[in-house]
Amino acid sequence: VIFPVLHGPFGEDGTVQGLLEMANLPYVGCGVLSSAVAMDKEVARRLFGAAGLPQVAYKLVMRNKWQREREAILEELEASLAYPMFVKPANMGSSVGVSKAKNREGLVVAMENAARFDRKILVEQAVPNAREIEVSVLGNDDPIASVPGEIVPGAEFYDYAAKYLDDNSDLLIPANLDAKTTVSLQEMAVEAFKVVEGSGLARVDFLVDGESGEFFLNEINTLPGFTRISMYPKLWEASGIPYPALVDRLVKLSLERYIDRQQNSTAHE
Repeated sequence: VIFPVLHGPFGEDGTVQGLLEMANLPYVGCGVLSSAVAMDKEVARRLFGAAGLPQVAYKLVMRNKWQREREAILEELEASLAYPMFVKPANMGSSVGVSKAKNREGLVVAMENAARFDRKILVEQAVPNAREIEVSVLGNDDPIASVPGEIVPGAEFYDYAAKYLDDNSDLLIPANLDAKTTVSLQEMAVEAFKVVEGSGLARVDFLVDGESGEFFLNEINTLPGFTRISMYPKLWEASGIPYPALVDRLVKLSLERYIDRQQNSTAHE
C-alpha cells in the first residue's frame, strides 16, 4: 500500500493518485476525482453550494482578466464584498499565496500575489472575529467525524508562517463549542466529504463568526498533515483512535477501496 505524504500540486490534486491507479497499486486517501475537486477551491465551492452547505460570500477572478481589466475588477469586488477580504489562489495548499486585504491598495497587492500561483483567484468576504475550527473525517462509504479542534493563530490569520515557521499558534482540542454546534459541524464535515466523493481521510475546515456564532464551511483538505503534532491525528487521538491504530485503519480502508475497484471491468478486457 502506498501512503502519499505529498502536499500541494502534484501531491494532493489527483495527479499522483492517477499515476498509482495506472500502476494498479492500492494507496491511502482520496482518489483522482475527489483529490482534484477538493484541490480546486472554486470548483469545491460550487459543489458545496449545490449541496446547501453554508459558505462565505466570494467572487472568482481569472488571472488573464485581472491583467486586462484591473480597475473594473476592483470596482466589482468592492461593490460585491466588504473589506477585509481574503484573496487566495484556487489551487494551492498550506495557505501559500493567501493574503488579507483591508483596503484597495492591499487588495491590489493580494491579487498580484495570488496571481503568481494560479490562473483562478478566489476573493472571499472575511468572517468577523473568525474562529478556525477543524474536523477530521475517516472512512470510505460510511465516514465518521472526530471531535472538533480550534486553531488560535499567533498571527492575524493562520498563514504559511503560522503553520510551519513560527511556534505561536495554539491548538485547542476539543474546541470549546456547545454540543449542538459540535454535532452540526461533524455532520457538515461528513457531508462535505461525501459531496467530493472522498475516501480514506480528509480534514474539513470551518470558520465560526465570533460575533453571531454562525459557521461556514471554508475548505476540505484531502491530504492533511500527518505528523504527530498535526491536527488530523491529534483530533483522532482525542476521539479515541491513537496514531498507530489510525495508520492501521487507513491502510485497511485503502485495501477496501482497492478491492472494490478491482470489480470494475475495463474497455480492453
